[in-house]
Amino acid sequence: MSIYDKISTYRKQNISLILVTAVSKEGSGPVEVGKKMIYLDTDKAYGTVGGGALEYYAREKCKDLLKTRTNLLETYYLQEGKVFNDAKTLPMACGGKVTLFYEYIGPQETIYVFGAGHVGQALVNVLKTMNFHVTVIDDRKEVIDNFKNADILINKPFVKYIEEEGLKTNSFIIVCTPNHKQDYHVINKVIELDIKPKYMGMLCSPEKLDEYLTSTYKKFGKDIDLSYFYSPIGLDLGGGSPEEIAISITSEILAISNDKKNHSHMRSVFSGKNHYWKN
Repeated sequence: MSIYDKISTYRKQNISLILVTAVSKEGSGPVEVGKKMIYLDTDKAYGTVGGGALEYYAREKCKDLLKTRTNLLETYYLQEGKVFNDAKTLPMACGGKVTLFYEYIGPQETIYVFGAGHVGQALVNVLKTMNFHVTVIDDRKEVIDNFKNADILINKPFVKYIEEEGLKTNSFIIVCTPNHKQDYHVINKVIELDIKPKYMGMLCSPEKLDEYLTSTYKKFGKDIDLSYFYSPIGLDLGGGSPEEIAISITSEILAISNDKKNHSHMRSVFSGKNHYWKN
């Protein structure tokens, strides 16, 4: 299997990676221009950019770039003990100079949608116009069978899916199941397993939020960290149709993903007496 086939396979599996390519070389060195390596978010690597200190450093750099999801062009002198102002020196005796290009390949965010109803479908229709990987979970087979546009469709009880498959750390979780009892079970399972999403939003009214928080504080205590929890969900854009709600939720996801501040979140406007997150 070629390295490009591997990249295609990993993208379908929602495994993020860095593709490292040697783009230039001067003098002696352990790699030729065009050589490639992929480094996965599962801490595995395939291919090579020369071995030794160069490849070790490249792998360490990949770990950082997977966290920031960014690209990088960086040059290295392979001369131990020498200092250069324009590039990093690596502990090698080759004496040459190599430039590597690091390219992040993967989704901007991993998103789980619990509930394949009208809002879930409208939301995924919007999300999949962008670089998001979306998994939709619902225990109603007839609903899942008619759902469109998701990367992965799962017909399984909501909590069972979390227990068996897990959820990625720093992912985005949308909770819009057919009833609030199932919503609560999903959120409480995330809390119980200490999954630490970047964002978890629940579709509900302020009254239902009060009900949920009362039961949650009773179960987990008042000191529970709900800083990543957004309910009522979305930005305060107005409108109540599934399509309008979908745009509101997507806007909130983009604001969190891009670390944008000073937006009017529904949780700030309609949380009432329950200021449940920590600034």
